Amino acid sequence: QVQLVESGGGLVQAGDSLRLSCAASGRTFSRNVMGWFRQAPGKEREFVAAMAWSVGTTYYADSVKGRFTISRDNAKKMVYLQMNSLKPEDTAVYYCAAKSGNYVSIRTYDYDYWGQGTQVTVSS
Repeated sequence: QVQLVESGGGLVQAGDSLRLSCAASGRTFSRNVMGWFRQAPGKEREFVAAMAWSVGTTYYADSVKGRFTISRDNAKKMVYLQMNSLKPEDTAVYYCAAKSGNYVSIRTYDYDYWGQGTQVTVSS
């Protein structure tokens, strides 16, 4: 089993930055992929960023490329999402997710474990 707990969301203005954190516990993560997804009201959950835990390979959605950075702290079993130059369209509930293997997937159904989500609201 894997437990994921997100934190760091909040209300910010356009152009501001936020760093989301995901605390992971449970089974080993040496062969996992950690991802961030988001879901805005009335929309489907969408991929934001992901990282293969053991090799550090990263992948980003085009909408956040150059503004968001996913990173990890192996010792602390933490995953972060640094979000810069935030826009109102980034407003959503952000979820941390985990899947086995090193294949970085953008599909929600490939991920086995999910956190409860943290709200990010960006005002214009």
